[in-house]
Amino acid sequence: MSEVETREPARRWSAALDALAAEGPYPQYADELALFGQLVGAWEFDGVEYDADGGSHEHTGEWHFDWVLEGRAIQDVLVTPARKDRADGEPPYCYGTTLRFMDPHIGVWHVVWADPVNGILTVLTAKGEGDEIVIEGTTRDGLPMRWIWSEITNTSANWRNVVSPDGGATWQLREEMRLQRLPDPH
Repeated sequence: MSEVETREPARRWSAALDALAAEGPYPQYADELALFGQLVGAWEFDGVEYDADGGSHEHTGEWHFDWVLEGRAIQDVLVTPARKDRADGEPPYCYGTTLRFMDPHIGVWHVVWADPVNGILTVLTAKGEGDEIVIEGTTRDGLPMRWIWSEITNTSANWRNVVSPDGGATWQLREEMRLQRLPDPH
């Protein structure tokens, strides 16, 4: 993995982005928000997608997490390949965002993934299970799916996507990523 390029894209002031951004977790739920709060920051990753027929596709990318909505939620942006690795005019393979927020009334996280490049919208729920974060939902085809965060440290983490073709009796690995946290540029 390489270091993030230091060039800064041109910025314009935006009322919507200003209202979206937050400095940290909402104080009343800071402990509960730490489940995903530990991911806040910039990451780069090496990943592999596995086809149902046994083939695979390696990819790299960048993944950025931050506090939003008065610190009541965490939003990320996932880009594959990383912007610095794409040639001018080259389209991304994936460029999407996830909004995660904890519902304090039921103690579960709601997770919404939107990938406009591939026309995907996925709604899931999440909770901590031991040292892992388990996010559950269904694929476009209605199969049970889990996204699992594991081995999370201050500098690295693993993410994997598993799908069950038999209603949860067995699980097949569809994608995995090994992430490295990038240094804070500020």
